[in-house]
Amino acid sequence: MKRILLSLTLSFISLVGFAQVDLSYYLPKGYTYNPAIPTPKEVLGYEVGEWHVTHDQLVMYMKAVAAASDRVKFEETGRSYEKRPQTLLTITSPKNLAKLDQIQADRAKLREPGASVDIQNMPVVMFMGYSVHGNEPSGANASLVAAYHFAAANEIAGDLENMVLLLDPAINPDGLNRFASWANSHKPYVMNGDPAQRELNEAWPRGRTNHYWFDLNRDWLPVQHPESRNRVRVFQSWLPNVHLDFHEMGSNSTFFFQPGVPARMHPLTPDKNFELTKKIGEYHAKALDQIGSLYYNQENYDDFYYGKGSTYPDVQGSIGILFEQASSRGHLQETAMGMLSFPFTIRNQFTANLSSYQAAKEMRVELNQWMRDFYTEIKNETNADVNKAYIFGAKDDDARSFHLADLILQHDIKVFGLNEDITVNGQEFNKETSYIVPADQPQYRLIKAMFETRTTFEDSLFYDISAWTYPMAFDLDYMALNSKILNLASVRQLEKNSFVQAPGKVMGEVGAYQYALEWTDYYSPKAAYQLMKAGFLVRVANAEFTTPDGKTFGRGTLLIDKGTSGMDNNAFYAKLQEVAKFANVDIHAITTGYTTGINMGSTFISPLSMPNIALLVDGGADSYEAGEIWHLLDQRMKMPVTLLPLESVAETNLARYNVILMADGNYRAIGQAGAAALKAWVSQGNTLVAKGGALRWLKQNEIGNFEFRTVDSPENALQKNYGDYDNATGSKQTFGAIFKGNLDLTHPIGYGYSHQEIYTFRNDNFFLEPSKNPYANPLVYTANPLASGYLHPSNAPGVKESAVISISSQGRGKIIGFADNPNFRAFWFGTNKLFMNSIFFGQIINGGTAR
Repeated sequence: MKRILLSLTLSFISLVGFAQVDLSYYLPKGYTYNPAIPTPKEVLGYEVGEWHVTHDQLVMYMKAVAAASDRVKFEETGRSYEKRPQTLLTITSPKNLAKLDQIQADRAKLREPGASVDIQNMPVVMFMGYSVHGNEPSGANASLVAAYHFAAANEIAGDLENMVLLLDPAINPDGLNRFASWANSHKPYVMNGDPAQRELNEAWPRGRTNHYWFDLNRDWLPVQHPESRNRVRVFQSWLPNVHLDFHEMGSNSTFFFQPGVPARMHPLTPDKNFELTKKIGEYHAKALDQIGSLYYNQENYDDFYYGKGSTYPDVQGSIGILFEQASSRGHLQETAMGMLSFPFTIRNQFTANLSSYQAAKEMRVELNQWMRDFYTEIKNETNADVNKAYIFGAKDDDARSFHLADLILQHDIKVFGLNEDITVNGQEFNKETSYIVPADQPQYRLIKAMFETRTTFEDSLFYDISAWTYPMAFDLDYMALNSKILNLASVRQLEKNSFVQAPGKVMGEVGAYQYALEWTDYYSPKAAYQLMKAGFLVRVANAEFTTPDGKTFGRGTLLIDKGTSGMDNNAFYAKLQEVAKFANVDIHAITTGYTTGINMGSTFISPLSMPNIALLVDGGADSYEAGEIWHLLDQRMKMPVTLLPLESVAETNLARYNVILMADGNYRAIGQAGAAALKAWVSQGNTLVAKGGALRWLKQNEIGNFEFRTVDSPENALQKNYGDYDNATGSKQTFGAIFKGNLDLTHPIGYGYSHQEIYTFRNDNFFLEPSKNPYANPLVYTANPLASGYLHPSNAPGVKESAVISISSQGRGKIIGFADNPNFRAFWFGTNKLFMNSIFFGQIINGGTAR
């Protein structure tokens, strides 16, 4: 029977690959449709699957459906970086549309164990999110069919009395549009499916990611991007029972639906979630059987990291469901399974959409009861937990603690600020920079997931990262509190919509001898660039000093003079006020040059040049890491950066830059001429900052002198089970864990930090040997570095006391090498400053860098 089904399936794929289908190919049998609702072709001018829908066309169709149907509401939930609208269709009965606020208010009571809730009559809510990866387009194109069917099918009118469908047609508007433009502009009218076809091999950085090349399906928990914040706001306002997440995978695959591998669920996800997901999976299997499509589940994919769209709901009483369809990548592709057409991929996605609908309809009471039970059990768990709250803060920087508090607030979690300074177990927490998160609230499990550390696991394979402890990521002091030590008078609850960072200011009068900017502030680099841009003389103190009023300024403090700006004292002061407010930093007036420690004219104070930066992109450069660098500079620090293609290095006048940045990756595309140009440029006294694979390329081309560590994991057995090979080799990968390092606070790379102990994130097995010159290793791992996450024992020697950052010289220039990514997914705030220090202070590193 399986052989017959496979033959039929492959024949069918082949058939539809060469003949365009109409809407009836996708729609289920036995339904009639309201002629007042326009079909996709009537609005777009082509059949679904004939072309890849662009984002503007997608929005146009959703608006048309909403305008024609009394069961559909269209709303814009936000805008992407490229200012494309994020949209949502709410589909339900006209009666329910008139009382959406009441339905939402009733659903919010599911999180309140003592509240009265009518489970039997409560509508079930299903969220349908399509194509969070822009180059996985079958989802977004299936949303056209879904919108039409749910708006126009006459036979579901009664169902919608008890259902609310939330349809987000394109979770990643910018990536979807980028990919659609590529696929459409390279589509041949006579297709052959050749995998080498340009249409099927999109250009760097590809359409998977958003404007800054971030994977938005890893941002549900960190919420560092507007697209994520907008969709999380929708989730929290509706608390959907079922949350659908439509993806694509390799072209030689079939179709996957959850549950994933049972042993790879996060321990905070209840077993009942797996049971319900499996029960819903039976609906998918039945529907896919009916159309003869191949599928599988409980393989490959996991439910561990809560930052994914299919896992984020699981820790909140919802059922997240991942769908993975083999990708045609364009309109037609030859695969190991036969010719795979774009319409076929769309049909599978929509079929899973319908089976989810059927499951939600028939399991309505059970799903609502599960959400109710989930939060009732949480109350029991919080009562039993010895940890009653979490406190975090940073004495010398309000920005990092502010951003973590702001992140937590996005998830409907209560956060409190302090009204007074407190000391807990000898640790001081300042009221201006510290916050408390009580554990006794409905989002208890999500809170635990944010603050816990974990180094033991049931399974050793991970689809994504194994640790993300947020206070470590933000380099904050934190601890769990075993009692509610604070009364209500000593704390204040933060309001998400009005919570903003305190503005910066100038402390002191006009006409001071000097002005000082402490480098401890996260946004000090943002201010520094503006000060240099204004023409001010900016110098950095390489030693501590104390002013007559007793205030001590640490290494890295910037001293600011009018320089060549031509401003008088009043204009200078006004500009300082403007910069302080712009960057949310405080600038201090210094009344005399006769400070203790060092004086204001000391040789331990170095003038700085304004960074003129190029970031190497394209070719083999890692687009994720390059995007993280671009985002940090462009969005956070408001600093311009040239995105310089690798192929252009040889012909570019590199003299216009004094800092060049290289993300992880393969840099062969630079070529010999480009390598020679880069070497000459560094030798002239410039700064090159590179990470991971870029360091290997620099060594191969004799630009940087770095050594790398390898680990041995010998296979001593004569014979092992072949069936165990994938698990045995996969477990040796480091997919993402947190490690502890020792930072030299006297080194320019360590300026602005107050603790020698710092946590870094690594997600590969790249190990950097420390330089033989001990002064050239500003950050090294400890002897027992694993802080949270999974590390295979064979990799422990690679990490132990290896270099996180090491510095090499070339002529008068410096190459600052990173083994780990200091800008990981934009939420690793704690190590961003290491990277910014490389940019600003690489120019002053003079001694102790020869390897």
